[in-house]
Amino acid sequence: MEATDAKAGPDWSIQDVARLAGTTSRTLRHYHEIGLLKPSRVGSNGYRYYNGDALLQLQRILLLRELGLGLPAIAEVFQQQADPVQALDRHLEWLAQEQERLARQMASVRQTIETVKGGGDMVAEKMFDGFDHTQYKDEVEERWGKDSYAKSDAWWRGMDAAEQREWKSRAGKLGSDWIAAAGSGLSPAGPEAQDLARRHIEWLTSIPGTPAAEDGGDIKGYVVGLAEMYVADARFAANYGGMQGAGFVRDALLAYAETRL
Repeated sequence: MEATDAKAGPDWSIQDVARLAGTTSRTLRHYHEIGLLKPSRVGSNGYRYYNGDALLQLQRILLLRELGLGLPAIAEVFQQQADPVQALDRHLEWLAQEQERLARQMASVRQTIETVKGGGDMVAEKMFDGFDHTQYKDEVEERWGKDSYAKSDAWWRGMDAAEQREWKSRAGKLGSDWIAAAGSGLSPAGPEAQDLARRHIEWLTSIPGTPAAEDGGDIKGYVVGLAEMYVADARFAANYGGMQGAGFVRDALLAYAETRL
């Protein structure tokens, strides 16, 4: 942190803000370029610095990203001068919805365990309570278009139950391997993490409708965008053990994208 005059108050360098917010200097520069987050000043050395007001703006950006809003939608919210308290209220609503959905999933799994132990018959409606894959439909369509969602949805529905379970198992294994790697002190740019990044991108390219799967698609841009989203959106970060794990995944994917895509 760097102190300025008493009237202006303290400010923080772009590196400090990136570290505190769990993001990257590249992301903060991008926010500046699109007019979403302007630094409070730019030093003679070209470094960006952020004061308390700028940090509040960044907090709101990250909050709205967690709510699922894309950057254009966030810009529109700011143009309408939305009250920060209203954004917090929406955040609480989303957390409550996620809590309820997870509670339903837990109850569903418990019911399945009890049924299997007791030798009873499975009840499909109860087994998949809380597992609605269409819950992110609007968000996917906003970010990548209706065609992308339609292709992915048709691909998923075209699999039978066994194929869906196998796919979820592979995705779960990838997630657990990421969590283990993040907790082991490995370098995101090291060979082990880069091999995980390779597996991750192969997994992305296997999903129809995504830019990574389309011929001529912007794979690098898609991977970089997702990498940042893993940290910006708590729903994704939870798949990798929280923000620290998500940060490791992001850094590994960014390193892979920079050198190999």
